[in-house]
Parts: sequence; C-alpha cells; structure tokens
Amino acid sequence: MYYNPFPYSPYPPTAPYPGYYINHPSPRTYPPVDVKIFTHSVKSFRFLMEQGSILLEHLGDEMFAKKIMSAAQLGKKAEVDHLIKSIGLKVNVITRFTPSGVIFELSTNPNQNTPVSCCTLTVAMKWGT
Repeated sequence: MYYNPFPYSPYPPTAPYPGYYINHPSPRTYPPVDVKIFTHSVKSFRFLMEQGSILLEHLGDEMFAKKIMSAAQLGKKAEVDHLIKSIGLKVNVITRFTPSGVIFELSTNPNQNTPVSCCTLTVAMKWGT
C-alpha cells in the first residue's frame, strides 16, 4: 500500500516515482578488429628504418656530406637528389633543405597490394646556423 505523507492534500496522490523513459541512442557498433593492414604497416616501417640507417651511414661519411652540403648551398637540388639516389636506397626519398637544415622524407613504394604509401619516415637535421 502506498503511504501518502500529506493525507489532507487537495491534490490526488501520485506514485512516488512516476514512470518516464529516456530515449538513449543505441550503442555504436564497430567492425571486428583486423590487424592485417597495421601489421603490414609495421613491417614496412621497419624497412623504412633500415633504409634510413643506410642513409645516415652515408651522410656520416665526411666526403659525402661535404658534396651534399656544397650542392645544397649552391641551390643545386637536382645534384642533391642525384647524390641521394646514388646511395641505392630502395624507397622514395624527398629532400628539402635550407641554409640551417635538411629534411629527408623516406616513404614506402606503392604496389599492387597497397596502391598508396602506408608509411613515411621523416629525418630532420640541423646542418648550419
């Protein structure tokens, strides 16, 4: 039995908790997790890091570094690109430089399985003031 704390109230008794409904949106559904693409990206990035190591090995050679910096200082981008290609890296390399630094962007090569590059490794280094 319902207890009415105001037995002499002019209003009719009401239930203590009237029923009402809140319209909650249904929870989002996500597709099942598939790590195939991510796993491929991890493998590709490891390869990029190996190629980046080869690049750094050559840049650490004083004679090679001097050639790159001299060409860059003269604004000879084609020559800088040619020197980088002479290393024999197996990935695309885009080189940008200023008087104070150089940036190398190494990216995976698209193929029939992945029509766009999955990964990019950016190496930015200071080489002047």
